[in-house]
Amino acid sequence: MYEKRLLPNGVTLALDRMEGVRSVSLGVFIRAGSRCEGPGEAGAAHFIEHMLFKGSAGRTSAELAEAADELGADLNAYTSRDCTSVYARCLDTNLAGVAALLAEMLTRSRFAPEDMDTERGVILDEIRMYDDLPSDVATETLVRICFPGSLGAPVLGSPESVKAMSRETLLGFMRRRYTPGNIVLSAAGHIDDAALEPLTAALAAIPERAAPEPEPSNYTPAIAAVPRRAEQNQLLLAFPGITYAEERCTLGIMNAVLGGSGSSRLYRRLRDELGLCYDVESFDMTWAETGLFGIGAGLPPENEKRALAAITEELLRFLDEGPGESELRRARAQAEAGLVLGGESSLARMRRLGQAELFLPRVMSTDELLERYNAVTREDVLDLARSLMDFSQLSLVSLGRPGSEAEYEKLRLLR
Repeated sequence: MYEKRLLPNGVTLALDRMEGVRSVSLGVFIRAGSRCEGPGEAGAAHFIEHMLFKGSAGRTSAELAEAADELGADLNAYTSRDCTSVYARCLDTNLAGVAALLAEMLTRSRFAPEDMDTERGVILDEIRMYDDLPSDVATETLVRICFPGSLGAPVLGSPESVKAMSRETLLGFMRRRYTPGNIVLSAAGHIDDAALEPLTAALAAIPERAAPEPEPSNYTPAIAAVPRRAEQNQLLLAFPGITYAEERCTLGIMNAVLGGSGSSRLYRRLRDELGLCYDVESFDMTWAETGLFGIGAGLPPENEKRALAAITEELLRFLDEGPGESELRRARAQAEAGLVLGGESSLARMRRLGQAELFLPRVMSTDELLERYNAVTREDVLDLARSLMDFSQLSLVSLGRPGSEAEYEKLRLLR
């Protein structure tokens, strides 16, 4: 059972009560992602996420970790381009203690300079770790070239910005972005309202103030051939996608048909029939006012030309004929399974509720989503595919031993 109410200062409280479970998942979602950073703040949102675990006015980082373990809580956080979230999963009997712990982290973290210096090294190592993953580098490159500006900037910042980050910069970013209208407290499971009081009271005490809107971003088609020592080429093709608020059920069906499973068109063609790669998939990335839809594959450099030919051939065929009924049936079955199985997890339901409250006009129930998925027609998918997959707007990244950008540019002449 879903409930929503506003705390007196404007913080949104969203509850999803689940019968027959003993767990509770709760999370605080803040519209304070990397795209909200200004000059001199690159990586601030992510640095703050780390510092929330590094000690409060009352406890050290070790004592915070020990307190979470004593409560049997799984405590975690993430930062994306659009938001930051701190969340926990625990037994219902420990909800009050976990709520108090999250309140302490979010409103009483001390941001001690010595702790910042320690965590600075951890974040620099995290940057190096992701730089060692060619697939991550390719994805970051794609977003950067398609969205110049704040949205395309790396979530972690750069080594230079992390080294220069000051306590004043982090606290200034928090004051500007951690505002009541930007905050959603989401909880799912066996919820005792009184046990949530330590967290709701702490969030209700945040002073009301306006937060500026992030810089808007528009898709810009771009191509990058990135030489890198690697056994495989990381190949990404992308087109402008859709927003959180648009018809995501149709996109989900299209995604499943093209590259969402072992029975999808691209997987069958490139792996099963041609043996060109181990893995190929379609993907979508979504933000508040824009997005990407694309195809990704990791493959031997000598297979890239054949793979590109096969991918574009499949996409053009899809634009001509759309999905078949059997493909629609399988895609609907995948969507139904994902929704229903996810609905059995308090953590999945808490995350879906928190993100929906932060970015969507309203929250749709599982039954309503299932109805929407089942109502998607061949014509709906074909219309969406034709609106997104304009080859003149194609973006491409090839990382490893790529071909020339001039050769990739020719793909924009298709259609």
